[in-house]
Amino acid sequence: MTLFLANKHILLGVTGSIAAYKSAELVRRLREAGAIVRVAMTENAKRFITPLTMQAVSGYPVHDDLFDVHAEAAMGHIELARWADLILVAPATADFMTRLAHGHADDLLTTLCLATKAPLAVAPAMNQGMWKHALTQTNRQVLLDKGVHIIGPGEGNQACGDVGPGRMTEPAEIVEKVNAIFSSGLLAGLKIIVTAGPTHEAIDPVRFMTNGSSGKMGYALAEAASEAGADVTLVSGPVNIPKPSHLEKLDVVTAQEMYETVMRKVAEYDIFLAVAAVSDYRCETIAPQKIHKEEGPVQLTLTRNPDIVASVGQLARKPFIVGFAAETEDVIAQAKAKRLRKKMDMIIANQVGSGAGMGADENAVTLISAENEISLPLMPKRKLARQLIKLIAEAFNKAERRQ
Repeated sequence: MTLFLANKHILLGVTGSIAAYKSAELVRRLREAGAIVRVAMTENAKRFITPLTMQAVSGYPVHDDLFDVHAEAAMGHIELARWADLILVAPATADFMTRLAHGHADDLLTTLCLATKAPLAVAPAMNQGMWKHALTQTNRQVLLDKGVHIIGPGEGNQACGDVGPGRMTEPAEIVEKVNAIFSSGLLAGLKIIVTAGPTHEAIDPVRFMTNGSSGKMGYALAEAASEAGADVTLVSGPVNIPKPSHLEKLDVVTAQEMYETVMRKVAEYDIFLAVAAVSDYRCETIAPQKIHKEEGPVQLTLTRNPDIVASVGQLARKPFIVGFAAETEDVIAQAKAKRLRKKMDMIIANQVGSGAGMGADENAVTLISAENEISLPLMPKRKLARQLIKLIAEAFNKAERRQ
């Protein structure tokens, strides 16, 4: 099983059930799968397992108070709701399911569930009679109809002595189900090549020209494409981001190396995501020794680097091309012209600077094609990547049907 939980932000909610003892094991398994886990506990949950235990296994302070002034100064409930890529409630009692189904927000955990735009998943845990009751089953259906993922419950011996359905699903199986939530299958069977990061163009043996790209957007899109079922190859310039364990990664340094790598492989792929901030120019001559400081100006003669996207656009059998336009002015007009000039199917335009875009953790973009112009608001790049992949998959499938 390919795990898609690396660097995912999982907010684990723990409610007042004897099964809360399993929550510590669940945190451990989620972290082993690469997730970053924070914990929110109800008052009754703390009767079964201590916040200190959950802090120790998660590595973060536990959130348990809707009106915690100190938490509001750091990561309050609204910020915590935005932080999460998924809210998982395990165990989820019958009472919690009832309150969530009816939209209550009378404690921290229910407030987080209502405030977030992230997926919700609950792992019920209760007496078998409570689980079978018609009202519980009605609430279960309400949650399913609202898009909440229900994990379990399992069957077997219960703490009260009864036997039947209502046991919280075991942590290992919950991790598998959570992993599946992040795997959409939208791009199943397709091959995608993604460029990411900057390029470095040498001036002398110790200096180079580059730009402020961190590679975060390209890596996020590569991860999101993999989650959607694609076979992904990442062509990366120099970045400080760990290699995704389940992706093929090809390291390059210069624009020429990136060009040669892409052109050698791109014919094998269905979609080309050109996210890298490739240097437009390089030094015509690289000084063989370090250039020392002297009086007066130093002149560098620059020459054009090959245009990777335009070159791919000229191929007789070109893939579906999605490019980026990071602009400082006339963003939409510049992006539209660039898309047509380089024969892209879609282009993603964003204004650089002001804490968004290149080098930042968040971005706001406009996705432009021949048919549509879709604006997506400022959000973390991981979440933005998943929305973009969904839109790209829809556009690719439409283009395939037209052929």
